[in-house]
Amino acid sequence: MGSLKTGITFHEEFLKHNTGAGHPENHGRLESILDHISDLPSKNFLWKKDFKVAPLSIISSIHDPNYVRLVGRTCEEKGSGYLDGDTVFSSHSFLAASLAVGAGLHLADEVLLGNLKNGMALVRPPGHHAESDHAMGFCIFNNIAVTAKYLQSKGIKRILILDWDVHHGNGTQHQFYEDDSVYFVSLHQYPFYPGTGASHERGRNEGLGTTLNLPLARGAGESEYLSHFVSIHREMEKFQPEFVLVSAGFDAHINDPLGGMNLSTSSYEIFTKEVKKIADTYASGKLISFLEGGYDFRALAESVKLHLETLAT
Repeated sequence: MGSLKTGITFHEEFLKHNTGAGHPENHGRLESILDHISDLPSKNFLWKKDFKVAPLSIISSIHDPNYVRLVGRTCEEKGSGYLDGDTVFSSHSFLAASLAVGAGLHLADEVLLGNLKNGMALVRPPGHHAESDHAMGFCIFNNIAVTAKYLQSKGIKRILILDWDVHHGNGTQHQFYEDDSVYFVSLHQYPFYPGTGASHERGRNEGLGTTLNLPLARGAGESEYLSHFVSIHREMEKFQPEFVLVSAGFDAHINDPLGGMNLSTSSYEIFTKEVKKIADTYASGKLISFLEGGYDFRALAESVKLHLETLAT
């Protein structure tokens, strides 16, 4: 296990998803991250840039195929515009979004094959707000949800999805709300966009008890977040996930212009250690994180670097 590396999936097409001047979710986010992590040592990290777009058949495990085709057509024919009030598209957006899903699938295969210890998908557009039949909150396809479905198809029986983005991952929650084999846990600012994620939302039917929302008031800091990890660890002791997926948003950072939380850069090192503990205890270390939000370039880049360095330890 010690010799295995942490994989990083990235593709140049992610930079070409053009959201226009003044949009917070823009290519500068990834550029600042790339610049900041360019000195990560190759003995610990493996860059993966040769992955393929996710095919319609796999994206459709989460999304209505008519919606997927519509996004493809719209990007090609119109070239630019809005898929919803916040979600901008350009001529490259369908390709970028399909590759963002592919980035997660590639890491899943590599971790399952034992070629990588764990990994991070450095992608845009992000994914956790995307619903089955519409874009939402900067997200086109739900990268982490498709990867979870893919892992299920590969025989993984129990999956933890932990979402620490400042916004609640409504799209991911809705996909697995009645599925007791995927445990969705979210730490998020509440009340806040998108309005979901109250503590009483615990799942439905077979999935009752495998959704855990841990809403935090505006201004919450590290101690408030960490107090919730006690209950997360307790739940995972019962659930025993075989694979761990993280919606890694960094917009609860104190410097983030969209969020209202008080986390420091080092908080993400602590969170990463906590989630690694879960992966190491129950899932032989199998863990993949997905870039979600984070809109202060410097805070984002520094937090992602610390997250990756912690994954590699």
